[in-house]
Amino acid sequence: MMKRIRVILTVLVAGVLAAGTIVERLHPDVHIYSRWWFIVLMALVAIAALVAIVEGKMWRRPSLLLVHASVAVILLGGGLTTWTGRHGSVTLQPGVPAQTFAAEDGTSYPLPFSLTLERFEVVPYAGTRSPMDFVSHVTVEDQPYDISMNHILRHRGYRFYQEDYDEEGNSTLSVARDPWGIGVTYCGYALLLLGLLGLMVSPQGRFRTLLKGAALAALLLLPATASATPQTLPRHTADKMGRMYVLYKGRVCPLQTFAKDFTTKLTGNATYHGLTPEQVLGGYLFYFDEWQDEPCIKIKGADELGVARHAAINDLRFLDTASITPHSGKNLRAANEKYSLVRMVKSGKGLKLFPVEGQWYGQNDELPLSVADDEYIFIRRWQSYCQELVLNKDYDELDRLFDKTRQYQTGRFEENAVRTRAERLYNTLTTGRWLAMTCITLGLLFFAYSLVQQRRQKRIAGWLKSLAVACVSVLTALFVAIFILRWIAGGHAPMAGGFDSMNLMSIVIGLLALALCRRHTMALPAGMLTIGFCQLVAMMSGSNPPVTNLMPVLNSPLLTLHVAVIMCAYALFFFVAMGGVAGLFADAEGYRRLNTLLLYPAVTLLAAGIIIGAVWANISWGNYWSWDPKEVWALITLIVYALPLHRGVLRRPWAFHLYCVLAFLSVIVTYFGVNLLLGGMHAYN
Repeated sequence: MMKRIRVILTVLVAGVLAAGTIVERLHPDVHIYSRWWFIVLMALVAIAALVAIVEGKMWRRPSLLLVHASVAVILLGGGLTTWTGRHGSVTLQPGVPAQTFAAEDGTSYPLPFSLTLERFEVVPYAGTRSPMDFVSHVTVEDQPYDISMNHILRHRGYRFYQEDYDEEGNSTLSVARDPWGIGVTYCGYALLLLGLLGLMVSPQGRFRTLLKGAALAALLLLPATASATPQTLPRHTADKMGRMYVLYKGRVCPLQTFAKDFTTKLTGNATYHGLTPEQVLGGYLFYFDEWQDEPCIKIKGADELGVARHAAINDLRFLDTASITPHSGKNLRAANEKYSLVRMVKSGKGLKLFPVEGQWYGQNDELPLSVADDEYIFIRRWQSYCQELVLNKDYDELDRLFDKTRQYQTGRFEENAVRTRAERLYNTLTTGRWLAMTCITLGLLFFAYSLVQQRRQKRIAGWLKSLAVACVSVLTALFVAIFILRWIAGGHAPMAGGFDSMNLMSIVIGLLALALCRRHTMALPAGMLTIGFCQLVAMMSGSNPPVTNLMPVLNSPLLTLHVAVIMCAYALFFFVAMGGVAGLFADAEGYRRLNTLLLYPAVTLLAAGIIIGAVWANISWGNYWSWDPKEVWALITLIVYALPLHRGVLRRPWAFHLYCVLAFLSVIVTYFGVNLLLGGMHAYN
């Protein structure tokens, strides 16, 4: 009876958490998670965990004791943070001591010491104006301290975090005081991780028993064609142009990077009808009269705007006189953005190619008065000279001009040749959807063939299995190379965005498939299929951004670890879902054992990922849990997947497999639904 009540309570909690994210999205002023009845519900969860300890005599099974005790301890820590902690902010003016801070409810509280801002500083990345860090130089009780992103000040029980600043040199700091909650919550986190690890290493545990025997499974489409295109630069000349540098999104990078993003922005793909990104950019730069009629611009809501789905620049000239405001329709603003981008490139304003006295300028920008006459003429006439060489089809001379321009650039800023080569190779490897489509197609074919062979109780041909192993190995190596190249090019571990996380997930899935394939052949088609879908999602959603400098708050090793661990958990959950699909059609009991085996590390990794994210948030913002939709849905996913690990729940194999398939919907909502529908601070843009 008590077990049934706990299951009902668990389902109720998951339902309330999910409903809360939707209600708060629709009604921002309503805060579900601070209501008295929600606090009572959490108290019931803690009581249920303690009752389970007594009822199950868990002191005989230390790992289970730790897991259930951790639930009560974590909830107690959250309560202590709510009841005894204080969070707020203080705005510091240079030279003016501050002795109070404003809480979130507007109440002013005194500080037991004064805090004085000596100077606020925005530290840029070398050679650019893009901020690398924000630093408040303060004194507290005559002691100097620096407060910056991921570098907080702890003093007499208070923590200060860099939050904001203004143009007058004032700095806003977040203030947090939580004397009991953090310690108790962190203790609960430690108990949970120790308990989950104990369940996996205990010789008499279910996981180790299942590890001695098991079985596995997985899911996909096709590429595009080409037609006649307007004239553009020869490929080798366009490549020379792409080797020049440009100031783009706050950093100096190869012009190839800008060309790739320019082409992707307009057409939805990094190449166009067999032309490289540099050729597309060169077409609009030097053959504009022909390209202005080329229907290559992908338009969302084309019917609403009265244009074709693939429009030409001339089709969008109505935007010259259209009134575009922040309140205009999303499709109209998106079309105007693409139209404005082309016009900006044509005018030369979008290409800041010329470094002068530490800053980068476009050819029509206002140059410093100190610039030499010959340099001034070179900059002002650069594009017209290029145009003249193009008209005369003197591509050899144009190659030399591009080389000369690059020499001019490298003579005026410090070039990082290794980073540049890595970025150019990365750009080359990440064009087009052919790779995703190939993975999906091969995975579907092999998956279907494997299921048929299993139903016939026949083995898969040895040569075919070897071919699949080779394919997954090559794919995994390729994505590892992309990861490394992106790391070198960007100067930080690439784990902070949608494309990055999908690429990391592809690596993890490839390694898992190779690790499992000796005993479970279905791991190979599952791996190919999942990798294909990951890459397709990354590319189709436009999650292939430029290699930009990382936001200061995201430049933390804890974020890197958080994303890596979460992606490993999601990859395992996908394999569990595929195991569920296979278990519904063949060897239900074998796939049940395998899925149960995979659920232990998957749930442990997800719990670890959530905990690492909470610690990172506490270090960065002073709050380890903010009820953001992404956090809530990650917790829901943890609850959903922890349920089938309880003995006596989902006894029938078909019910267990169906649950494993449907449970993956929680992962989809956590990763995609939150980003697309619910928003929040974790949503990828």
